[in-house]
Amino acid sequence: MQKQPGSSYCFVCGVDNVAGVRVRFYETVAADGTAEILARFSAQACHQGYPGRMHGGVLTGILDETIARTVHYGSGERVERWGITAKLTTRFLLPVPLETELSARGRMLTQNRRMFTGSAEVLLPDGAIAVRAEGKFLKLPLSAISGQDADLPGWKIYPDSDEF
Repeated sequence: MQKQPGSSYCFVCGVDNVAGVRVRFYETVAADGTAEILARFSAQACHQGYPGRMHGGVLTGILDETIARTVHYGSGERVERWGITAKLTTRFLLPVPLETELSARGRMLTQNRRMFTGSAEVLLPDGAIAVRAEGKFLKLPLSAISGQDADLPGWKIYPDSDEF
């Protein structure tokens, strides 16, 4: 299992974003041989929707990024094309607790030169699927997304810590 880079201020993966979820992403392979992205996270009180439950918008953001990251599987810190959401459909199946170590798994389903489709799920500790998403994504360089030639602040592989 290879860890993917994170950034400084991304709401989903940013290590310096005090309100962020600080999701850690890893490249792995499913039992059937499919390349997957594994996300690990634990929501805090600032990610709450209903009392004791994680906000659906935050969960959607995590699934969005989990699928988007499938396009740079194996790229390490040198990402040339980024997955940009064109369409995302989310289905909420079970409530998701706060302050509990959770995971998400995502995979690419189809791709061509300009686009790809993917799916992902948030899993509860017992393995039950709490949230599902499917989406269509564009493949774009960072300059086309940000409108400038700039590096992503803090984009690197951070060591795992015990704080999660």
